[in-house]
Formats: sequence, structure tokens, C-alpha cells
Amino acid sequence: MPVLYEKRGSIGIVTLSRPKNRNAWAPDFYDSIEEYFAEMEADDEIRCAILTGDEAGGAFCAGANLKDPNTHSHPSTADFIKGLPRLKKQPFTMLNNFAKPIVCAVNGYAIGIGCIITFCCDLIVASEKAEWRLPQVALGIIPAYGGSARLARWIGRGQAMRVAMGFPLKGEEAHRIGLAQWYVPHDKLMDQAMEVADHIAGMPPLAARLVKESMNRSLDIPNITDAALADAYRFMALEFTEDRAEAHDAWREKRTPSFKGA
Repeated sequence: MPVLYEKRGSIGIVTLSRPKNRNAWAPDFYDSIEEYFAEMEADDEIRCAILTGDEAGGAFCAGANLKDPNTHSHPSTADFIKGLPRLKKQPFTMLNNFAKPIVCAVNGYAIGIGCIITFCCDLIVASEKAEWRLPQVALGIIPAYGGSARLARWIGRGQAMRVAMGFPLKGEEAHRIGLAQWYVPHDKLMDQAMEVADHIAGMPPLAARLVKESMNRSLDIPNITDAALADAYRFMALEFTEDRAEAHDAWREKRTPSFKGA
């Protein structure tokens, strides 16, 4: 299987796995990623997801298969237009809209499309071997699926332009400028990712969902006043949840809360 899935308690781990080709991207990734994330979406026990690359591949994802002459090429303009509806089902949009938080554990090279998919996650843990590269402009194309714009939302226009123009971004610098929130020794990567995911999984799940929604949707709202108003409705909705009452009671009673996602 090119994509692996493992459930550890309340955490789902999705691994890009094509180790003989450094976990290079291929069309069969699309259906598998969609299938596993739909499964996690429907599973109330899952409260956080981790996306990573197969360690045996020596990379997070080496990007598209450039050995295939059909890569980055459509037979005709008509074929491209007919395929536009499929863009709505691409994993990039799907990950961005996935209701539960996603932690990306970048364990090596994240190149091209493998680079862009990291920008669709919510938090990034980078190992000392992590490195982001966008080689598309050098190949006569541009980062697809909103790749440049997605990156600019993480690190600002200037830094995003630098990466889009093909300059590599290593893990230590990615952490320094805010793309990665944690930077750890390579052998500690999954431990750190699990620690982050465990922390999130211990939070009230409905509140975790809505803070992710707030972050993603508010960036598309042109002014802070309207963004704040939308958050007021999210806040009110959470006021009526059992988990809100449990969290407040547990704080007052100095005990560990137990959340039901209700």
C-alpha cells in the first residue's frame, strides 16, 4: 500500500509510503489519503491526526515522479478543463477542511507536491533532517494547489517568495521563521509528534475543531471585526456543550477533566 494507516488510541497516523522512491507522490496517493482521512473524520475516538513519511524512504515525500514523461502534462486544454471538478477533491483542500487538527511530522526532504501538502496541516514538527523545496519554477511551472499562497500564510510573502523561487528551507530555519513549531533530533521526531497529538487529543474535541475552523476561515475574512463576530457564534455554540461544563467544573474542583465530545 502506498499510504499506511495506524490508529493509536485517539490518534490516527497516516504515512506516505513508497520507500523505494523516497516516498514519491503518485496518483494512487489521492484515493488512499481521502479514504483514511474520511475514516478518521467518522471515528469519534480519533481526536487528532499525524501525517508523516515512511522512514525507510529517507524522506517525507520526494514530490512528483519526473521520470514519467506525462508528469505535469495534460493531453489537451479540453482535458484540463474537464478535470477541473476533480480539483475540489484533491487532498490539499480535503486536509485543509478536515475538521480535526493535523500534526505534520516532517522527517526529511519535502519536495514539490510533498512540500505543499505540509502547508495544509495545522502544526508542524520538523526533524533535523527536514528540508522543504519547491522546484516547480525551475521546471517551467508554478507550485500548484495554492502552494505559494498557502506558504505565505505561514511565513509571510517575502519568505514564501524565496522558497517559491527554488531556495531550500532547512528544518532549523523553518522553525526559526515559524513554519515548524517544533524542531527536534531526528530520532525524537515521532515522539514529539505523538506528544503534541496527545496534548491535542486531551483537549475538548469540539473546541479543538472550532479553533481550527476559526483559524482557517478567519484568514479568508477581510477584516478582524467580521472575523470576531464569527468567533462569537462559535463561542456561544461551545457554551452549551457538556465538555465546556466539565472543563470548568474540573478546573474548580482541581481534577483531571473527562471529555466526551458532546
